[in-house]
Amino acid sequence: MENTDWESVLQFVTEPMELDFSSGPGSPDKPVAERTQLAKLPFPSPQIPTPPASHAGSPTDESPEGNTLVSVSTTFYPGSPHDSHPADLVLLSNDSVFFYVHTNKLLRASENSFNHTIPLPTFQDQDQLGPILPVPESSVVLNILLHAVYNMSCAHYAPSFFALETAVTALKTYGVSLHDRIANSTHLYTLLMSHAPHYPLELFALASSNDLYDLAVSASSHLLSLTLASLTDDMAKRIGPVYLKRLFFLHYGRSDALKRLLISPPHPHAPTQWCDFTEQKKLTRAWALASAYLAWDARPDLSANTMESALNPLGEHLVCDLCRNALIYRIKSLVDSWSVIKTTI
Repeated sequence: MENTDWESVLQFVTEPMELDFSSGPGSPDKPVAERTQLAKLPFPSPQIPTPPASHAGSPTDESPEGNTLVSVSTTFYPGSPHDSHPADLVLLSNDSVFFYVHTNKLLRASENSFNHTIPLPTFQDQDQLGPILPVPESSVVLNILLHAVYNMSCAHYAPSFFALETAVTALKTYGVSLHDRIANSTHLYTLLMSHAPHYPLELFALASSNDLYDLAVSASSHLLSLTLASLTDDMAKRIGPVYLKRLFFLHYGRSDALKRLLISPPHPHAPTQWCDFTEQKKLTRAWALASAYLAWDARPDLSANTMESALNPLGEHLVCDLCRNALIYRIKSLVDSWSVIKTTI
């Protein structure tokens, strides 16, 4: 194709990606990349690098009119508004999506010159946009990585948890500090935590293996219902000994705390004509039986409703109003004490 053919604009046409772009409240605003067709540039200076020539006999991606189409990121495109300076580098994902970025941004965020790929040999002309750097990541993963580098949210793309997990590994590969990009309340931290209800153990393992303490603490609150015996050897290795110990202590600590809270029966009242200490022992024995039932299978995720369902029926057989009031107060005190027991590592 003639070089002059590339001095034209990118007219965006949606190209399907890995993500689910179905309509609905939870669907993303737009895909990671859009297919671009050659037309007249709406911005000054074409600055579009000529792609390498196709091998003979290889399939070509063309429109019915014969114009070549290329896929360009819907966020990192030429002239995108998130940086006042023009892009000077093009990253090409392994599924052939172009991302127009700034080397100064990448170098400031990276501790290893973006996996030792920058600076590149200056083989291009000075009036061109910049060299093309192929990277092994997919466009979905590269999109997440670049949003983290630019401190932008990519939540509107609705990336899957496994894409985020792969992007975290890629951030390490390119020398980007995870403690800076996944600190509490950052965009990537918030996006990862949105998957905690569905992938709590995987998220905890991701945080633990990278020593992301704040993320591990937040994820651990979703692991109270986990059966510790179900942990596989591979998952235990990923979590590591330090965070695995903290997870075990969380479970055992809450179970022991529940047993301690259940020991004390309702406080007896002063003897009356109708209810003496002998009569009040009936409530003490009933409490002991009910609390033993709860303590036998003391789970760290025991809910307040379960407690109340097991203990409230004890009042149905009480004829003394003072005993009934003492039971109600004891149950309320138990629920309040249980609610303040630590729920995270």
